[in-house]
Amino acid sequence: MKIGIISGSHRQNSESEKIARHVEQALLAQAYCDETWFYSLAGNPLPLWEEGIWSDDPDWSQRLAPLSEALHGCDAFVIVSPEWHGMAPAGLKNFLLMWASGGELAHKPALIVTVSVADGGSYPVAELRMSSYKNNRICYLPEHLIIRYVDTVFNADPAKNNAQAQAYFEKRLAYCLELLGEYGKAFTQIRASGKAALDEYTSGM
Repeated sequence: MKIGIISGSHRQNSESEKIARHVEQALLAQAYCDETWFYSLAGNPLPLWEEGIWSDDPDWSQRLAPLSEALHGCDAFVIVSPEWHGMAPAGLKNFLLMWASGGELAHKPALIVTVSVADGGSYPVAELRMSSYKNNRICYLPEHLIIRYVDTVFNADPAKNNAQAQAYFEKRLAYCLELLGEYGKAFTQIRASGKAALDEYTSGM
């Protein structure tokens, strides 16, 4: 099984990417999957709405084909999002909009992980659950993880970590990732059933 990790911050050297990298290491170290794929939105490299993307423009098809192929190859995802002004970053929402009709994310489980340098982090969870799944059919786990005061945990230098918070978040993350692995295995059967009529019903209701 292959799990994709999406770091949803546009910023270079962000706390979101720090957590996303730790997630990748944990997935492999605990053998929750056989392989990982990592993608960072730092610099927001994806274009915004382009008509050519949805009209089979050959230039766009060629440019986006490698990313589409990588997403198709994943069985589950971890979506890491900061909270900016009470919202998920525009680049992350754009990413989820771009891959809405090709089945890249469809009927695949995903764990939402949000980060905050203070007491925030809940608004991006609500936003992603409410509006980011409809057409791409990504399936968010009932569980999610909010890492508050993220600058005090998961640092390379243990001296910079709050020991009590670090222990709690490591345990909770392990629980969430193990659960994601089980969902990933189960959902392969759903996709293999052929019951998901993506060609006939391209948009959710």
